[in-house]
Amino acid sequence: MLDKRWVGAHVSAQGGVANAPLNAAAIGATAFALFTKNQRRWNASPLTAAEIEKFKQNCIEQHFSAAQILPHDSYLINLGHPDPNMLQKSREAFLDEMQRCEQLGLTLLNFHPGSHLREISESLCLRNIADSINLVLEQTTGVTAVLENTAGQGSNLGHRFEQLAEIIEHIEDKSRVGVCLDTCHLFAAGYDLRTNDSVAQVFAEFAQIVGMKYLKGMHLNDCKSAFNSHVDRHDSLGYGAIGKDAFSAIMAHPATVQIPLILETIRPEIWPDEIAWLQSQSS
Repeated sequence: MLDKRWVGAHVSAQGGVANAPLNAAAIGATAFALFTKNQRRWNASPLTAAEIEKFKQNCIEQHFSAAQILPHDSYLINLGHPDPNMLQKSREAFLDEMQRCEQLGLTLLNFHPGSHLREISESLCLRNIADSINLVLEQTTGVTAVLENTAGQGSNLGHRFEQLAEIIEHIEDKSRVGVCLDTCHLFAAGYDLRTNDSVAQVFAEFAQIVGMKYLKGMHLNDCKSAFNSHVDRHDSLGYGAIGKDAFSAIMAHPATVQIPLILETIRPEIWPDEIAWLQSQSS
């Protein structure tokens, strides 16, 4: 079915990455996100051959292709870090994350662009991020680096489409870079999504400034915080300040066909209901 939407959630990989596709299937998902290692630690044990094989087998059995899976990297990584030592540490950790995706047969890696920590200029930070991506792409194959837009909280960059476009401009292999749009982050950063028309306008602005070919996934989250607050607080669909109409419009938009649409909402117990509802809104 050519117009199929792939909808899921960021599921647990506790007990091993091979459990993630099983956890996704259990909630009726047709897409999923996972951490391939502990997201709050720099280092992790290498994946074993047995773990890799079991993950791939479970994906096959549960009908998940690589295109339906959007892994997320560690929260510790800052590819725009102003300190050279921490920048190098972040680049090494990001390389490890990309290599883990390679081993698992995954083709996407979602990550937050980076932060200047108010110690360097925005432009230098954006260039650090692009340079970091280039260095890692040179050392890997088959995995696309997927920038996630941010809420602009603190000194985090990537909250304006222009910033994402500036990073992409400096990527040497543009076939291996993309963007994941998080709806909570969009709304908190000042992109209104509350009506069908405003959703269409945001997609049109993204297409004009960044390019729709770079949209590789979305995080579907309502927002606890106010519009343009630059405060990143996720909520369940219909419980926050965005409202359910936005998600109906997103599911009907042609840009959301055959990309992972991932819930990171705060009530995992209702993920099956949210997934079913989202699928029901798909045109």
